[in-house]
Amino acid sequence: MFKKILIANRGEIAVRVIRACRELGIGTVAVYSEADRSALHVRVADEAWCIGPPPAGESYLRMDKILEVARKTEAEGIHPGYGFLAENAEFAERCAQEGITFIGPNPRAIRLMGNKTTSRAAVAEMDVPLVPGMKENLIDEEHAQKWAEEIGFPLMLKAAAGGGGKGMRKIDDPRELLNAFRAARSEALKSFGDDAVYMERYIENPRHVEIQVLGDRHGNIIHVGERECSIQRRHQKVLEESPSPIVDEEMRRRMGEAAIAAARSVDYDSAGTVEFIVSGKTRDFFFLEMNTRLQVEHPVTEMVTGIDLCQEMIRIAAGERLSIEQKDVVIRGHAIECRVYAEDPDNNFLPTPGRIVGLRIPGGPGVRDESGMYEGFEVPIHYDPMISKLVVWGKDRESAIQRCRRALSEYIVKGIKTTIPFHARVMLNEHFIRGEFDTTFIDTEFRVEDAAREKPFEKIAVVAAAINAFRIDQQKAKAAMAGGETRAMNPWKMSGRTRALNNQ
Repeated sequence: MFKKILIANRGEIAVRVIRACRELGIGTVAVYSEADRSALHVRVADEAWCIGPPPAGESYLRMDKILEVARKTEAEGIHPGYGFLAENAEFAERCAQEGITFIGPNPRAIRLMGNKTTSRAAVAEMDVPLVPGMKENLIDEEHAQKWAEEIGFPLMLKAAAGGGGKGMRKIDDPRELLNAFRAARSEALKSFGDDAVYMERYIENPRHVEIQVLGDRHGNIIHVGERECSIQRRHQKVLEESPSPIVDEEMRRRMGEAAIAAARSVDYDSAGTVEFIVSGKTRDFFFLEMNTRLQVEHPVTEMVTGIDLCQEMIRIAAGERLSIEQKDVVIRGHAIECRVYAEDPDNNFLPTPGRIVGLRIPGGPGVRDESGMYEGFEVPIHYDPMISKLVVWGKDRESAIQRCRRALSEYIVKGIKTTIPFHARVMLNEHFIRGEFDTTFIDTEFRVEDAAREKPFEKIAVVAAAINAFRIDQQKAKAAMAGGETRAMNPWKMSGRTRALNNQ
């Protein structure tokens, strides 16, 4: 096992890795930019080194500076977290050249799965179902028109080296094709330094469901269940849950086998996630991509399985075998994660950097807060605006939703606007409650003009009161029946307050 690990990241994921290391008895080294001098991960690590100015390109993306700190501190491994250098094959190779263990998969897996077209070609050989479309990149406009005719409309244009919605375009009309092709290539080049794009069929009522996998360096690969990630804005996830409301045991088995096959295609040897697009109409699933790192939403899987994915990842990098087999993976209960962003949901989710002048973090049974903030912390404008993740667990999905409502009502962040009220609205949405949604959920269910009028926390209080009244009715009914009364009330009859709420 490692004696010391450098965490090449910031914010909540750096804090998460530091906690995992501390439980394993491993020393930790944090790196930080000048903007993060007072960040939480800097405060909780055993050592902290400044590596440059605020822009990520001059700090968190500087391989040379990170490796220099690793050498000076005698760190034996580097954990990249997610984002920044987490899926950079060159960085993994440079770590190996320096005799430092990259805590992630082998460079070949990163390189193949980091490109949409090469990953599609790799998993196709393992008979993993693919969305009908291309396995190579588009050459020019004429090539784009030819493939569009073959695939049919609507279709999706995607950046081969991309993610997070960059370089992605949905095209409904042939007349939109050429302009969309040019725009997608331009955005892909700007975002990833690679203008390669490809096409695939657009799946109607798409749901985004992913499978967590673990592979060691002894050839063992297992899956650890699925996560539902369909609630997104601008192709970025904002809320995840496990298990998925539409996945049953048989579907989980088939998706798990497909995910393991995809991982085997690149000899995967770390924690990773195979993402699928699922038709909301037919429940057919298709390979979307593989993320060769720890996911933002990994805590929901940890909550329902009891498996510490971050520690497993570290143990694998140290050369150990997986501590669990497929038969040991059991899903218990339901977990929901709300990503809390420093954004204004009433103003098109625009970032809201600034100082946090007041903070109350929710607690209680089944509540976990993954955070990189504290009272007095200045949220910088230079990085992703996610400041924490609220994760809750319940014995079933209904219980998890109730617990999430309660936890959100306790969560107070003063000084900046956050997405906490948005998540409270989601927890009250009838389509979400029924599990009937897809990736268009936010666009179809939430309008800015409605948000200003809604008071979700007042509704949450009404919901709690209605549930309490319902339980009192049940208790009265039981007491009446125990006393021999013949006019016992129906314990399943809604109170007037409950009916009024359901009609809102």
